Amino acid sequence: MPRILIAAGVLLVAAGLLWPFLSRLPLGRLPGDILIQRPNFTLYMPITSGLLISLLASCILWLMRR
Repeated sequence: MPRILIAAGVLLVAAGLLWPFLSRLPLGRLPGDILIQRPNFTLYMPITSGLLISLLASCILWLMRR
């Protein structure tokens, strides 16, 4: 458990340092992400982005366990 928490902390720090570059990635604007805008109402469901991030996190965790 401590190793996972340390790895998560390192990943968060790295993401914070690389934020200017990461913000240029199309995450959140992929085909399959749902955006509904109406007066006084906005619904955003990042389905495809969530699946992609989940797949990436699963691969990283699988590599850490090996």
